[in-house]
Amino acid sequence: MTITWTKRALKSYFKVADYLQEEWGETVVKNFANDVDKMIAQIGETPNMFEVSKQYKNIRKGFITEHNTLYYRIKPRKKEIELLIFLDNRRDDKKRPY
Repeated sequence: MTITWTKRALKSYFKVADYLQEEWGETVVKNFANDVDKMIAQIGETPNMFEVSKQYKNIRKGFITEHNTLYYRIKPRKKEIELLIFLDNRRDDKKRPY
């Protein structure tokens, strides 16, 4: 399956990376990027491995770190996995889009 990034996913990814750079430095940013790469590879191999969103059946969420979650959508007809957004797990559940 092809993996694509939405604009929102790119924006939220860089927002997290910028925050990590400011607060914790280059090593933490590299670790985060490596964790994201590993997760995307796992999703590509086994798209259904992560938990289904409570609100939407075709959206899943995978925990990258204890503080960050990746939401993605599986589009079986297009044979595509669409990365939607990276979110801070400390965020209020009521404000989560998925």
